[in-house]
Amino acid sequence: MKVVVIGGTGLIGSKLVGRLAEHGHETVPASPNSGVNTLTGEGVAEVLRGAQVVVDVSNSPSFADDDVMEFFRTSTTNLLKAEREAGVTHHVALSVVGTERLQESGYFRAKQVQEELIEESGIPYSIVHATQFFEFMKGIAEAGTRGDTVHLAPVGIRPVHSDDVAATVGATAVGTPVNGVVEVAGPDTFQLDELIGKGLAAKNDPRTVVADPRAPYFGAQLRETTLLPGPDVRIGKVRFADWVAQQQ
Repeated sequence: MKVVVIGGTGLIGSKLVGRLAEHGHETVPASPNSGVNTLTGEGVAEVLRGAQVVVDVSNSPSFADDDVMEFFRTSTTNLLKAEREAGVTHHVALSVVGTERLQESGYFRAKQVQEELIEESGIPYSIVHATQFFEFMKGIAEAGTRGDTVHLAPVGIRPVHSDDVAATVGATAVGTPVNGVVEVAGPDTFQLDELIGKGLAAKNDPRTVVADPRAPYFGAQLRETTLLPGPDVRIGKVRFADWVAQQQ
């Protein structure tokens, strides 16, 4: 089948394109660099011609509240309209575990709007909710940094490797639309402050992690289970400790 991957040159997109191609699918990576811009609509109709599946793993270039809302609202609207016209039969989008519980955050409000547009589009769909990638731990630490300390809520988190996310998105894309959510997480559960502390120590980062129950997570307050998946989650293979060891 022909699968178009929006955001196909990014972290997940590039892995996904490779996996699908290895399994014999005609896989087309699409991004502004290849002349496909879902925000402006440029090149979208052309790249979707003959496609059965569209996978959207794109992300906003700016995380400012207004910018990210504009990106996901406009790009998703443009993409879904073009899919209806092209006869696409499965729309797959990558989102985040806990999105609906993180609505104090402008980014997650925008992701929620994206999901609602997909659900209301009339196109058969699957939404993959992933927990936080190992590769994003640095960004989480930066967001919580105050001087020489990193303030993080001591709540549960089950991070996942990007390879495992790409594998789940790929399997979902070539399967039957679930018209709902598929969750994927890593094999181990940590406390958020503990996890970031391990990552910083592995890099000999001198910052001290402070367990602060009131510390915001990209603008949202966290409860113990906010970032954790449900019982039907698909479990990845790569362990955080093994990944950290490979980075050294």
